[in-house]
Amino acid sequence: MILIALILGLSAGLSPGPLLTLVVTETLRYGLGAGIKTALAPLITDLPIILLSLFVLTRFASSPGILGILSLCGAIVVFSIGLQTVRKPTPEEVNKANPGLPIVKGSVVNLLNPHPYLFWFTVGGPLVVEASKSGKAVVVGFFVVFYTCLVGSKVLLALSVYKTRGLFMRRNLYSIVVRLLGCVLCILGIILFIDGIRSLKGATNLF
Repeated sequence: MILIALILGLSAGLSPGPLLTLVVTETLRYGLGAGIKTALAPLITDLPIILLSLFVLTRFASSPGILGILSLCGAIVVFSIGLQTVRKPTPEEVNKANPGLPIVKGSVVNLLNPHPYLFWFTVGGPLVVEASKSGKAVVVGFFVVFYTCLVGSKVLLALSVYKTRGLFMRRNLYSIVVRLLGCVLCILGIILFIDGIRSLKGATNLF
């Protein structure tokens, strides 16, 4: 479970998307501090999403059929994100960035981004429900590792962009790392799909 949290956290942190693009843009335009503050946005915006997803999912924790279906949906989401990451490893350049508080801009972007909702309802939520069966320590470990990797990878990216002034991106190192993570995501999606099929079979055997 901790290994899965590490993989998902790094992949979510480095996968191209609105928030990652904003981290890079804020760093280049306003400096390292702005990039780091933008990277911290998930720590603010994800809590209500997580609580809502867990509230819904715990109502179905005793139903392997429902969790199996959600696992299949999560597998599709993870695999598609991995595939998109492999195909398009670098974020698109943003031409304009409005001045203001970077953490506020990052929070707004993350709240309007559908990926956190999809992740916690179809992937993260079911994983946390499953982890809770092994004890609270596993759940805490999952969140700590996931958000350390998610936010930490964005902070390190901001630091790299600031130090190299774009050289890091031109050397294709970023693209190689992100493509590898995309492949790992695809593999993880297949594993989650198999788990979903097993859960559905288990639900069928109950009748």
